[in-house]
Amino acid sequence: MSEHQEFRVVEGLQKYERDISYHELKYHHKRVLVSKEFTFDASHHLHAYEGKCKNLHGHTYKVIFGISGFVNDIGIVIDFGDIKKIWKNEIEIHLDHRYLNETLPKMNTTAENMVVWLYEKMEESIKCKEYALSEVRVEFVRLYETPTSYAEVKREWMEHE
Repeated sequence: MSEHQEFRVVEGLQKYERDISYHELKYHHKRVLVSKEFTFDASHHLHAYEGKCKNLHGHTYKVIFGISGFVNDIGIVIDFGDIKKIWKNEIEIHLDHRYLNETLPKMNTTAENMVVWLYEKMEESIKCKEYALSEVRVEFVRLYETPTSYAEVKREWMEHE
């Protein structure tokens, strides 16, 4: 705290409809990017690959979803809790503590293939929900296979194939 700021206790919390009205909740009309990250543990191996990853092994993966949209009437693009519900119900069930070669579509389970699957799965899931009305879309997905190695896909790459 700077030397010019005095510590003070908030004495009266702002009250909705007394201190702020409904039409003031939406501050702007801009597209905003929100991100949420998750981790999962899984095993896999690579086919037609000469190296140690041809053997069964595991990773603690980290995935980051970047989702954009225009804020609704109360200033929210998409509730972080809704992103978590989609993750838990639609995506994580295929990944966490699973053998990826068995639970993902037929592919070599490289980070490059998996990150596209993650993008497609999240995009499909948010389009099936009420968020489609507010132009919510996946902008990027980044999948870390190790703390220093990741694959990423961005909306513009997916649209310009």
